[in-house]
Amino acid sequence: MIMMVEILAYLHLLAIAVLVGKVVFLSFVTAPVLARALDPDAFARVVRMLFPRYYALGMLAAIVGWASITSLGLLNGFGPPDLLAATLWLGILAIENYCRSPLTPRINALSDRLKDATQRGVDIVSVRKDRDTLHRRSVQLNGVVLVLGLCLVGLI
Repeated sequence: MIMMVEILAYLHLLAIAVLVGKVVFLSFVTAPVLARALDPDAFARVVRMLFPRYYALGMLAAIVGWASITSLGLLNGFGPPDLLAATLWLGILAIENYCRSPLTPRINALSDRLKDATQRGVDIVSVRKDRDTLHRRSVQLNGVVLVLGLCLVGLI
């Protein structure tokens, strides 16, 4: 029983570390470096390959985090911190899932429309505005995930 609790606690900590680490590394290291090093088309291709995996990693961390804290709660009796942590994990899972699909595919589709129009010499202001709005939403949700992850750190 003690070994199981230790393993579950370790998995919970690992899930928090992966979640917070992925957000910090992408936001403050990877994206700025790639944006400076690559031309816009290459950057767009890399981002399209990267983000589905990025959100999938967040979803995996959320599932492991939720399962481990829920299991710990079942073994030890749910206290308020366990219930709060489980709820935060479910919120993170919902955000990561929304960002992976449908948000990212919608951003990509609008970006494709915008690129096609630009190549034809047409500026579609409404498409640019919609794409920028959705992109801003994804950045804000990424920030929310970081804050929720830091809240999980505070619950340890």
